[in-house]
Formats: sequence, C-alpha cells, structure tokens
Amino acid sequence: MKNRLKELRGEKGWSQQALADHLDVSRQTVNALETGKYDPSLPLAFKLARLFATPIETIFDDGGMQ
Repeated sequence: MKNRLKELRGEKGWSQQALADHLDVSRQTVNALETGKYDPSLPLAFKLARLFATPIETIFDDGGMQ
C-alpha cells in the first residue's frame, strides 16, 4: 500500500527511530511501512493519523479499491 509516511516524517524532522518511538514499534516496522512491505493494523493506522493530525486516507492510498 502506498503511503506518505516518509514525507510526513521528514516534515517533522524525525528519523525512522524517532517515529518508531512515538508509535511504540520497531524502526524495522517503520521502514517496512514506508517501503510498502507491511500494511499497518487498523489501530496503528489510527495512531499514525492522530500523530500527524491528518485523516488516514491522506496518509495511505489503497489504490482506488472500494
């Protein structure tokens, strides 16, 4: 799943480790999310949306699935 995590993280000036610390996940999880190798759980997606103060759909692109 495509996402804007790397861009949003960059706007905050955070490293992958810093974002991981905010989310209580590993840096490897953040890397897998950013590269699209891992789709987040719904609770993690909501946590990201709250952290970046933006709707989930502006962070993640499901490829137009409906």
